[in-house]
Amino acid sequence: MASYCLATYRCYDEQADFNKKAQSIAVGLTVGSWTELPEARKAQMKQHLGLVVSVTVYEPGELTPGSGRCADIRIAYPDLNFSRDLPALLVTVFGKLSMDGKIKLTDLSFSAEFLAAFAGPKFGMQGVRDLLGVYDRPLLMSIFKSVIGQDLDGIREQFYGQAAGGVDLVKDDEILFENPLTPIEKRVKVCMEESARASERTGQKLLYATNLTGSTSKLADQAKKAIEAGANALLFNVLAYGFDTLSELSADPDITVPIMAHPAMAGALYPSPEYGISASLLLGKLMRVAGADLVLFPSPYGSVVMPREENLAIKHALLTPDIPRDYLYSPMESTERAHNAQQASTPDNAEQRDTQAGSPALRASFPVPSAGIHPGLVPLILRDFGTDVIVNAGGGIHGHPMGTIAGGQAFRQAIDATLRNETLEEAAKHHPELKAAIEAWGVKS
Repeated sequence: MASYCLATYRCYDEQADFNKKAQSIAVGLTVGSWTELPEARKAQMKQHLGLVVSVTVYEPGELTPGSGRCADIRIAYPDLNFSRDLPALLVTVFGKLSMDGKIKLTDLSFSAEFLAAFAGPKFGMQGVRDLLGVYDRPLLMSIFKSVIGQDLDGIREQFYGQAAGGVDLVKDDEILFENPLTPIEKRVKVCMEESARASERTGQKLLYATNLTGSTSKLADQAKKAIEAGANALLFNVLAYGFDTLSELSADPDITVPIMAHPAMAGALYPSPEYGISASLLLGKLMRVAGADLVLFPSPYGSVVMPREENLAIKHALLTPDIPRDYLYSPMESTERAHNAQQASTPDNAEQRDTQAGSPALRASFPVPSAGIHPGLVPLILRDFGTDVIVNAGGGIHGHPMGTIAGGQAFRQAIDATLRNETLEEAAKHHPELKAAIEAWGVKS
């Protein structure tokens, strides 16, 4: 039985016949041409032909005030056309098409056969909680800041300040690469020593996500060296290296620690409503399928702002337990196929399939909304994400008026107060660290 992956696009054009546009995409990105083919050749090529599933047109202003004329186009691509890897699928559905006017890839649904090639996150959200032994609250993460040019003593001092404040995770700066001052193996050893020392003070376990960098061919060896040195998590700039690289690292049985995906370069791809790839697909679904255990993305609250609805869509893509229904596509699931494309594009064997059967259960990835986070934002974060979130701060910890340790403590105090439905202002009466943070940054609601 044929299997398909489904791509959803939003295409903008003031005059185009969107049904013809959809048919052009379905044919052009699969067999290349159709009407010119001899009948015998059509019979042979039909199994490779794209299927127009639906075309929904929106007139100017119908979606949002001031929006242009556009259409949501859904096209199914036969699995027969591509290998079981994300680069092959992405090039098929949005390679040259990404350069063809105002069109954005907004979603992908995978066939059960395609998704079966991916194990997803090795640890996932539950595995990260198991490593830390924390189940009843959001996790707190701190970020190294201004470490370029620092030596190991500087790394040691900054790490201890973060860990002693009660954070659960510390991550490298994504621009800290291999260098003679703080090579990864020595950096890991120093940080894990300070982690043990801070644990005597806090009683907590801690994950340190060291930045995995270098040439692609050497990444796996570099990761294993870091793990041998004591690393218990890895930070990875996924979009610079590619989803397939993340997938291979996650699937490597010798890489036995969680992988944290950084969104560096994502801003070149998701922000435009008319071009690129949607945030929920780029930083949500694809990251999870490729194996990211934790995923950073811009929050709607701080210094690098993403719209709240996009944040919540990423959250859903990372956390939803209903992976088969959300991620798997059956060619006959829709009753809204474009009529003019149905005769040419519907394969004879595109029958109804049970999308639940044999489908893998991908672990949930931990969402990490980031950028410009301070303690006064904690109630908003928990309102939108609940407890299944990592509160991630840089300047909100290091820039605390009472120092880095107090910065971490202020966040923990804000989290605890929010969980017991106490206002931060009320909690601050009993916690000087939180009081100082509120005086510095305020409380947002």
